Amino acid sequence: MFTPHTSQDEQQMLQTLGISSLEELLTQIPAALRTKDFNLPSALTEQQLTAYLHELATQNKPLKNFIGAGCYEHFIPAAVPALSGRGEFLTAYTPYQAEASQGTLQTIYEFQSCICALMEMDVATASHYDGATALAEAVLACGRITGRKEILVSALLHPHYKEVLKTYTKHSGLTISEVKATENGTLDVNALQTQISAATACVVLANPNFLGYVEQAEKIEEITHGAGALLTALVNPISLGVLQTPGSYQADFAVAEGQVLGNPMSFGGPGLGILTSKKAYMRQLPGRMVGIAKDHQGRRAFVLTLQAREQHIRREKAASNICSNEAICALNAVIYLTLLGPQGLKEVAELNVERAHQLAEKISQVKGFSVLKKDPFFNEFVVQCPVAAAEVIEKMAERGIAAGYDLGTTCASMKNCLLVCATEMRTEKDLQAYADALGGI
Repeated sequence: MFTPHTSQDEQQMLQTLGISSLEELLTQIPAALRTKDFNLPSALTEQQLTAYLHELATQNKPLKNFIGAGCYEHFIPAAVPALSGRGEFLTAYTPYQAEASQGTLQTIYEFQSCICALMEMDVATASHYDGATALAEAVLACGRITGRKEILVSALLHPHYKEVLKTYTKHSGLTISEVKATENGTLDVNALQTQISAATACVVLANPNFLGYVEQAEKIEEITHGAGALLTALVNPISLGVLQTPGSYQADFAVAEGQVLGNPMSFGGPGLGILTSKKAYMRQLPGRMVGIAKDHQGRRAFVLTLQAREQHIRREKAASNICSNEAICALNAVIYLTLLGPQGLKEVAELNVERAHQLAEKISQVKGFSVLKKDPFFNEFVVQCPVAAAEVIEKMAERGIAAGYDLGTTCASMKNCLLVCATEMRTEKDLQAYADALGGI
């Protein structure tokens, strides 16, 4: 630990504060909460510390990853980090002001353009913290636009996203109600038809949903707009290589977690919130958007066109007071999408479908295990285990495999269910190894 202050520095600061010791500075903290003996080992030199950390790292057990549940392992071309890691892009802070560099503004503009093309939506923001917060901002916008107070969400929305929604809407006057799922693992459209009313501001559709299954998007859109409500779609960007885009089924807002677009998993973050909408709702979008203008000499110039945030307008008029864009993650995404192009993205999506369905078929042949695949799925599916999923995960880890996500952690009735994911990163050899290991336990 590097401590820059000398004893003399500390004494000068204490004198300025009018106190005699560090102990006096900390008197407001209850004594029971103050640790006096940290029992730290002796200091190491840089060389010794580096060697020690390498020694610790060798104890990590590399596992073949079959976990998805919102954060996915995809191949990232070497050009992505090589380009986004250039010094021109590694700014110390998010570019808030209009004097942000033309290069930074252009990368945001290109990101917005790629995302609009990918989602088939009219406008996109410069990005947000992650998919969950982007969804919450879209829901709040729906409440402002319609003046209605009820939000209907699928029971199969990611549980973490539900928690973020509850937090964001706690003091907004909006109420959140769930629409039940069918036994096939998709939204019950009949229940939606019954629950939706003149008080409904929006319906939140996750497609694919948390269990990986593909929803009846067009039917849900018909019911939603038929009741005068708005439709907010949460999608997996990679899946759009093979599935319908939100724009194709007239979603009013479309959001996504952009981690899958050229960003590593990194033990859970940072994420990349993608938020798009129809043009009519552009001024309800929080954060910022970059557009193209001309300077006084007639040259093309990238500018912050809309900035509906507290730095630029009165707080009470801001669409959001807590949003910021993820510039480097968005840059990774636009480089990734540019490298792949439409055909490359389609091929990656097709590989995800192929690998997941191959694995599902192999697992279904293992005695005691069954796959809940009554409806189409993308790259995730549910496995019914003969014992608790937590036990399966533990035993598979001993065999070098991260088996999946324990659905019992979010739903007590699904403690024997495992959410399994297979992306293009998993080879046919990996899939067979998974099935063999499963049979071995």
